[in-house]
Amino acid sequence: MAAPESLRYDISVIRPAVTHDEITFRGQDLPPKERAKVKKALRTLHSLEIMATNTYRFQISRRNDALDRDLIAAMCNEMTHMQDFAVKLYEYGLRPSLFRWAWWLVGFGFGFGSRLLGRKAILKIGVLVETKAVHHYDELLNAAEWDQATRRVIEKDQADEGGHIQTWSRYLSELS
Repeated sequence: MAAPESLRYDISVIRPAVTHDEITFRGQDLPPKERAKVKKALRTLHSLEIMATNTYRFQISRRNDALDRDLIAAMCNEMTHMQDFAVKLYEYGLRPSLFRWAWWLVGFGFGFGSRLLGRKAILKIGVLVETKAVHHYDELLNAAEWDQATRRVIEKDQADEGGHIQTWSRYLSELS
């Protein structure tokens, strides 16, 4: 039985190091159908991370409390995920979606809207968005034949999302 993602990856690391040698061209030998799957999956992951980054960006207030600190850390982590998938897109010779701006707007809506509604709404939106993200990651991990390096990035990012769910759930239980 495989270990849960949160045990296989150190989710306390917000921004893992990437070395120059880890950047490489990938997928040149993929058949067109498989390449299309990779493109769709990576674009989806990149777009969803844009949304998550903005959700947290617009939830951060000026309270300088523990929640704001954790929202800043989560935003930084999501920015890292966004970069992870932008890099993977380029490594595969692909480009981000032209419509990624729409996901920026969705993130703004979730983030700013929940901030206006208060702490509980911020936490509930966080749990909702991250739960959906973990589910999407499961689907997208099986959507294409990933090379080991790309699979590790996707799995680490999924584990991070699980860590966010734990953090927001802990805050919610403290509110009750």
